[in-house]
Amino acid sequence: MYGLKKPFLVGHQEFAALYGVEAQMVGQWLAPGRRVLDPATAIVVSGVRYWPLGFACRFGKTTSRPKLLNVRYKERLIKEQGEGWEADLGDELPPIVGQHEIIELFHLSSQGTLATRIAQGSFPHEDWLLSGSRLWLLDTVIEAVPELRASARSVPWEVDATVEAALRAGTYDGPGSVVLTRGRHARKGV
Repeated sequence: MYGLKKPFLVGHQEFAALYGVEAQMVGQWLAPGRRVLDPATAIVVSGVRYWPLGFACRFGKTTSRPKLLNVRYKERLIKEQGEGWEADLGDELPPIVGQHEIIELFHLSSQGTLATRIAQGSFPHEDWLLSGSRLWLLDTVIEAVPELRASARSVPWEVDATVEAALRAGTYDGPGSVVLTRGRHARKGV
């Protein structure tokens, strides 16, 4: 299904904009006391939740107080994300990584090493820029390994096969695999 195309995704900001609310509202929908939005509907990449666009668009019809979808914003998201497809469930998605997973995949000594590569344009262009964060298909990163090695001065860009396998299987539990709760819910140990 996702052979050559990537799925359309949304982060907190895009999810909120689909319904004309502030990004903080998505956090309130996720709050344990409200549970309007089940956290299990999201994937977690680099400690942040992201949702398939199909699910996000269907969400407004599933709540006790239906929410009106901004269809024009949905169309804009699709146009911005380029050629792709509309997934509905997280388990339909190919492996997706952010900076935390990439650092672990290559055992980079610091985030600075990766950030420098990205800033210099010598790392593959992100597949998504959502809610201010860059995300890549795991395959985009793996396919770039020969080029990364060829242009490297001191980093070997060796892929940890165990980390890659866990990312592909959906069993990765390293850095970035869980959402770090902030605010009053963090104090309650949620």
